[in-house]
Amino acid sequence: MGLSEDHSPEVEHRFHTYIGHRIPWYVRLIWLMFWIIAIYYTLTYAIPDIQHSFTNPK
Repeated sequence: MGLSEDHSPEVEHRFHTYIGHRIPWYVRLIWLMFWIIAIYYTLTYAIPDIQHSFTNPK
C-alpha cells in the first residue's frame, strides 16, 4: 500500500511539534466570551433553579 510499517516513537513524534504556533487573538477572544457566558448562565439560571428544585420538590 506504500505505507511504512515503522511506528517507532521517533517517527510518530516527527509531526507532533507545535512549538512556535501561537493561538490567534480571535480564538482567545472566543474562549473568553464562552467562559463569560458560561459563568453568567450558571450564576443567573442554573444555581437559582437548583436551589428552587431542592426547596420545592414535586
